[in-house]
Amino acid sequence: MGLTSRTLEITVISGENIQVSEDAYVVVRGESLDCYTTKTVKDNNSSFLSWNEKFLLDMPLHARSITFEVQCKKFKGVHPIGVARIAVADFLDGGESESCMQVLSYRLRDWEGRKNGVIHFGVKVVVPEKRLVTVAEKEVVVSGKKCGDSLAEMDYGGKNSNGVVVGIPFWWNYPNII
Repeated sequence: MGLTSRTLEITVISGENIQVSEDAYVVVRGESLDCYTTKTVKDNNSSFLSWNEKFLLDMPLHARSITFEVQCKKFKGVHPIGVARIAVADFLDGGESESCMQVLSYRLRDWEGRKNGVIHFGVKVVVPEKRLVTVAEKEVVVSGKKCGDSLAEMDYGGKNSNGVVVGIPFWWNYPNII
């Protein structure tokens, strides 16, 4: 079974120059129905809001962006303040930097397209732990040969495996040409 999602560690750090009159919070989505919401932060009449919240976001492999939406609660419901949609390619470059925390800043825009502050966040790809299955028997039979006093190890989903199975089609009704 192949991988269907990847896990990102998202840290919503802060926002600056956000015009908000109520308590603000951030909703993070990774192109799925799942979303994560930070706690509300009280506006202390400054242009700087600080959340410093960390969570794990499971993103489908087909997802191409993450959405950060700053909102506030009004007496009639939710009021969107600004949104930033970040392309996954901006922080997933395929190199070793994927396992390092990257701190990024993006401009927020309101629903009319006007600038409304900047959001600062960190992102890191959580590398799945290598799961080893061991057989602690005295003799393990591998390909008809006996291996004495060894452990059989199988790697599931590590860096050496991309979950692709290669097969050759078997034509059971193919006419035999001799």
